[in-house]
Amino acid sequence: MRDPVLLDFYNLQENPTYRESDIEQAIIDNLQKFLLELGKGFSFVARQQRINTEFSHYYIDLIFYNYILKCFVLVDLKTGKLTHQDIGQMDMYVRMYDKLKRTEGDNPTVGIILCEEKDRAEVKFSVLNDNGQLFATKYKLYIPSEEELIREITQIRTLMSSGQQ
Repeated sequence: MRDPVLLDFYNLQENPTYRESDIEQAIIDNLQKFLLELGKGFSFVARQQRINTEFSHYYIDLIFYNYILKCFVLVDLKTGKLTHQDIGQMDMYVRMYDKLKRTEGDNPTVGIILCEEKDRAEVKFSVLNDNGQLFATKYKLYIPSEEELIREITQIRTLMSSGQQ
């Protein structure tokens, strides 16, 4: 999974007032481009698909199927910083989807949280670490400037040289 995922082709400007539904609608409006951004083998299944427990209803933002990996891919959109609650929610969605929707021949469901920011420590110390089914990746609404790219590369080099990930 690319990190960050670039959503620059959606004509969204950096705006702190965007809601998750705004970004979701922009993805749906530009579905072909988003599928290409995800990579090979993706097909669209559903938007805001409801899954139920005995007492509650949950809605998964976007559902895809990857015919190469032979698995469902759940995408949850988050504006703002990734939280441990977001990670737990996606973990639950993946487990529920495996139990309720996965059929014989399908591989385990994959969950991807698209967020504006993520704390490397929260990822390292959560179920995202060493889990082949759950991923968190940042999204960008625009192509970063040269200065922003240099700052990001410098930050990554510093983390790598200090042994952090």
